[in-house]
Amino acid sequence: MKQHVFDIAGFRVGLWLPGEWDAEGLLPSFRPFRCKGSEGGKLILEMRVNGENLPDTFPQGELLEEMENDMGHVRLYVLPEEYRVDISSPRGEKVHTMIANRCFARAEVKLCDTEPDKGYVLTSLLRIAFSQAILREKAVSVHASAVYGNGKAYLFMGKSGTGKSTHSALWMSCFKEFDLLNDDNPVIRMQQGKVWAYGTPWSGKTPCYKNIGMPVGGAIRLKQAPFNRFLQKKDANAFIILLPACSVIRKDVYLNGLLCDLLAQMAEGIPVGLLECLPNKEAARLCRKEIENVEIERN
Repeated sequence: MKQHVFDIAGFRVGLWLPGEWDAEGLLPSFRPFRCKGSEGGKLILEMRVNGENLPDTFPQGELLEEMENDMGHVRLYVLPEEYRVDISSPRGEKVHTMIANRCFARAEVKLCDTEPDKGYVLTSLLRIAFSQAILREKAVSVHASAVYGNGKAYLFMGKSGTGKSTHSALWMSCFKEFDLLNDDNPVIRMQQGKVWAYGTPWSGKTPCYKNIGMPVGGAIRLKQAPFNRFLQKKDANAFIILLPACSVIRKDVYLNGLLCDLLAQMAEGIPVGLLECLPNKEAARLCRKEIENVEIERN
């Protein structure tokens, strides 16, 4: 087995792969996050991958969730001390399995060698485990598109198809100083009392893998409408705006409690709003004006 270490949002992830596997080829989106040399430091997640096509000897557990999403077909099982994740890629026929302890500090994976999409599957399993592991350290993976400019990051959240990527593109078109930070799964975390946003190796269909972080200037939930209107949200209403975008096992009392405590701090620490909008430049201009006004008022 060969160890590979990645630094994502300031958190170190240790991945052990069979020595003959090409990690660079399997995980191209992780290249900007690779730690070179043998730097030390605490690992927030240790994942070991067995590439042999072995019979399933992992315990099954009780089915907690089953879903179809961009990662493929995913089933989550709960055991007394562990979670089990079964996953098959959108194009694959094989079922791959991960067993992780309840706080996702350690995980063991069985990944079939003959799977043509094994890099995609491994990327997805890392995303699942990492998103739960970082909750212990006051951080959360958010389903959002994020832009950055002038030293600040802005996150656009909403249901699938709402226009998150479109709104990011509108910001970059209207405001040349802005660029894309991440188009699907940025991480936000508390650092010394402030909220920061980071790029990650997971960016949906848009290849944007930037190992950088910025203070958050605002978080905005988008809602399609026949007009453009910005509504500031505070306190509990800000919490409600942020919550649906966050990755957490909702039925896990411990992990969900960590998330709720974190969002209560974040709701007080950053400007939050709801943008009812059309997919046009006027919506982007209104959004930036209003969210920056909220930030000025807060300061």
